Amino acid sequence: MKQNYFSFHNKLLILALTFLAFISLNFTPVSAKTLSLNSKGAEVTMVQQALKDMGYNIKKVNGVFDNSTKRAVLAFQRDNKIKISGVVDDKTMAAIKALKKTLKLPNAKPGKPSAKPATPTVDPVTPKVTKVPESQPFLPRSKVPGIIKTAKKHIGVPYVSGGTTPKGFDCSGYVQYVFAQNGLKIPRTADVQYTLGKKSTVKALEAGDLVFFHTDSGATVTHCGIYLGNGKFIHASSSKGIRIDELSNEYWKKAFVAGKHIIK
Repeated sequence: MKQNYFSFHNKLLILALTFLAFISLNFTPVSAKTLSLNSKGAEVTMVQQALKDMGYNIKKVNGVFDNSTKRAVLAFQRDNKIKISGVVDDKTMAAIKALKKTLKLPNAKPGKPSAKPATPTVDPVTPKVTKVPESQPFLPRSKVPGIIKTAKKHIGVPYVSGGTTPKGFDCSGYVQYVFAQNGLKIPRTADVQYTLGKKSTVKALEAGDLVFFHTDSGATVTHCGIYLGNGKFIHASSSKGIRIDELSNEYWKKAFVAGKHIIK
């Protein structure tokens, strides 16, 4: 009788272990949902709105992951040194949500104006900002001294991925900010800024023109700066913040794509 009891107990134990093994092999944890081309829903809407608020080019916030959303995701991943895939995976979503929190404003009650923003202490953006045309020089020569002065004023400001204010800049956010302070609205990202002006050799560049670089194997243009003349440019370095460098520097010489002449 005792032997039969232990035999039955062992059979139950073997059955239980077999069942647990089956569960572990066939019911692996489901990974978090990723968003890609043609995805739809509230999460897509959140991603689109967050990217649009950060200055990326989103044509419509409609909850449909279209080509413009994919291009914006690609640009965001490049700017934030995330694997460039055009797919919103866990890492990309976490980065978007983290930056979204820094952009979040108090919700205004229906029918009432939102609270007035705090008085800026540095370089308030010029109220009248003119959107500049693409593919032709647009910067009046008279504005060049102001551009250079504003650019140099922020030397030493730290690099912040996605940064567009004097608290921290990324490369294209810095260039966009400098021009906005002088009344000119230009695109947000380096690859779109590259559509401005006329392509130029280094020798033909003037102070105030733009310079572009290829620092990432995933895209053609990934970095930008403002040319200061005499072979120097000012930019938001990812390691040292706003600084002046030489185009003849071995690293920047190798990464250089082209200059764009924007002075008319």
